[in-house]
Amino acid sequence: MPGAQPAVLVDAKGLHDELAGANPPLLLDVRWALGDRHGREHHAAAHIPGAVYVDLDTELAGHGEPRDGRHPLPAVEALQTAARRWGLTDGRAVVVYDDAGGTSAARAWWLLRWAGVADVRILDGALAAWTAAGLDVESGPVSPPPGDVTLSGGHLPTLTADEAAALARDGVLLDARASERYRGETEPVDPRAGHIPGARSAPTAANLGPDGLLRPAGELRERFTALGVTGAGPVGVYCGSGVTAAHEIAALAVAGFAAALYPGSWSAWSNDPGRPVATGPDPRAAA
Repeated sequence: MPGAQPAVLVDAKGLHDELAGANPPLLLDVRWALGDRHGREHHAAAHIPGAVYVDLDTELAGHGEPRDGRHPLPAVEALQTAARRWGLTDGRAVVVYDDAGGTSAARAWWLLRWAGVADVRILDGALAAWTAAGLDVESGPVSPPPGDVTLSGGHLPTLTADEAAALARDGVLLDARASERYRGETEPVDPRAGHIPGARSAPTAANLGPDGLLRPAGELRERFTALGVTGAGPVGVYCGSGVTAAHEIAALAVAGFAAALYPGSWSAWSNDPGRPVATGPDPRAAA
């Protein structure tokens, strides 16, 4: 039976109550999407009261060579500097949200947990769930007092490209991108189309229900079990650049399964001409 996992989600009502309590969580607005660089403007126009804007491209990612991927993990020191700027203090809980079902906010969830923050949760249903509950939003910038948190990396598992290749061959490696990108029918941003040979298509969008909430744990467990996840062997996840894969890891955690992230993901893999590529619906079909 899958082991117990830390809390991953908080609903809008629960978050509202916590924010009004004696020890409110730090609230981070991580609005981001491919092709939309206006997250800060979206935040300034309307956000949950007290939420601090986080720039995914500059604060939740490092910068390196193409073979490192589009969103390599930031240095721990840089992440700590950013987290203190957001107002994070040692022992304080964090809640992250976006306007895309949690698919970008999950990057902050995963990264802060990787860096040793124990209590990090995702707002289930994102900003839409908050507004649907009739809760207030505010506009303008948020400038919190500086924090003093101390971070250290390595608290969640990661995969190198070689480890991802081995897991695709001998275990379970899930590809969290849209199915058409997995099959190699389209590739909007990376140099080659297709998937890591042996990886299994598991689009992260399918973890969300029609209401924008994460599907119930039982449904998620059935989905991942059908993809070969048993809890008895290792599981890895990748996507385009390590963003939506974090959301899949969150869904796996809700289902009771642990998984490792391949941070470089397809953007790193496809920039290495020495790495093989598969196309089509069959996990092992050669390009």
